[in-house]
Amino acid sequence: MSRRSFSALVAVFAVLGLQGSAAPQSPAGFLAQYELQSDDPLFGGLSAVEMSSDGMSLTLLSDQGSFATGTVTRDAAGVMTAVQLSPFARLKALGDAPLRAGRNDSEGLAIGADGVAYISFEGVARLLRYQRLDGPAENLEGHPDFPNLQNNSALEALAIDGQGTLYTLPERSGAANRPFPIYRLRAGVWDKKLALPRGDGFMPVAADFGPDGRLYILMRQFHGLLGFSSKLIRTTTGEDALGAIDVLFETAIGLHDNLEGLSVWRDGAGHLRASMVADNNFLPFLSSGIVEYTLPD
Repeated sequence: MSRRSFSALVAVFAVLGLQGSAAPQSPAGFLAQYELQSDDPLFGGLSAVEMSSDGMSLTLLSDQGSFATGTVTRDAAGVMTAVQLSPFARLKALGDAPLRAGRNDSEGLAIGADGVAYISFEGVARLLRYQRLDGPAENLEGHPDFPNLQNNSALEALAIDGQGTLYTLPERSGAANRPFPIYRLRAGVWDKKLALPRGDGFMPVAADFGPDGRLYILMRQFHGLLGFSSKLIRTTTGEDALGAIDVLFETAIGLHDNLEGLSVWRDGAGHLRASMVADNNFLPFLSSGIVEYTLPD
């Protein structure tokens, strides 16, 4: 998001502080929000979250090329009550040195069943593979479209399915009436057969395959002085097209801050749950909270 947009947000928070505003209503399924806090100088700008299958541990990714892991404490109802984070560590480039400025805008995180992690980047559009997140990166050959994606709006969302196929899509499609392309990397070969329709102002910012095998996509809309709204959709992936798209919820403007990361898992009661992390853009008036919703089957 541009500095001009951040300046607008500063202004609106000042205005709201003077005028006050009614709290927006939460949609069905809202469970809780937990505010993450840390004195770590690398903390902030959280762009992705991966929750373990039982919801008791997590991995967080920052959009400035760092990550942390953590353990989660929950109450009897499964509501998050505490998160103990490791120190944030910088992602490495192909050797031991960290990713350099201008190439460290890490946005999407997908961790396969084998523990191998994949990260998508928004600035210089590309995917990197990490056998271990604290180890050196490996380059993945990109799709020919990647160098021509819009600046600061490239590979925002990344997901991996049960067969190890990667799906990534940019935040912007290049035109208001153009679908968002979904790039699929399967057995080392890219295709662009799938696309997500565009038309209501929401942009994709995160994706995940749930334990039910369906693709979940978190979408965001920035409303200038009023803040953000979010929408979570669910679909299936065919060979040549997406299946029917279900809107699971859409939030009122200002209910949550800048939700960017998504992880879908199943809780101890057997219910699907979405965990989403907010990117505070390293600004003190935005939240770094984790928001959780229970989802319909």
